[in-house]
Amino acid sequence: MELFKADPATNLLPYDGIVNYYGAVMNSHEAEARYRQLHAEIDWRHDEAVVFGRRITTRRMVAWYGEEAYSYTYSNTTKQALPFVQSLLGLRQLVSLHTGEHFNSCLLNLYHDGSEGMAWHSDDEKELGRDTTIASLSLGAARKFSFRHKKTRETLSLTLESGSLLVMRGSTQSHWLHSLPKSARVTLPRINLTFRSIRHQVS
Repeated sequence: MELFKADPATNLLPYDGIVNYYGAVMNSHEAEARYRQLHAEIDWRHDEAVVFGRRITTRRMVAWYGEEAYSYTYSNTTKQALPFVQSLLGLRQLVSLHTGEHFNSCLLNLYHDGSEGMAWHSDDEKELGRDTTIASLSLGAARKFSFRHKKTRETLSLTLESGSLLVMRGSTQSHWLHSLPKSARVTLPRINLTFRSIRHQVS
């Protein structure tokens, strides 16, 4: 099922969660400028994961920033947050104005082209807690983004344009997987910023 309409008042999920698509929250010129700034200023590193006991390094690059030196563990690796830089603080303010949410951290991904993507997963790490809100801001190449229900396996997809904002709320991470499919047609890079809230105490 393909979804195109950008209406933040509409829940794109049919059940078991809330996903709102705001569409473009900045014009194309600003999105391009923001992309260039982040590409140059962010401390990009190749992502790492431990799969079946073997450590692998991805071509995709990542960066993890926060209000404090938060630890964040996913794919069996732990990252320590760098202090927010000014460019990220400005984008966080923009996202907060649209969503009404405060985020204390941001995980950034740099995809060089469509040969890089993200497999099915949920952002359900213990550091985030239950029913967390995650705001995803896209800059650069337009990419398909998909959801799949964990039990019914129902799927739906939409295209995330440059400068657009997608927000996942409520029980979305408990019931739905999401992915960024690879695509040979995509030849340009994309930066994705996922603003999150790390719990200050993790049991």
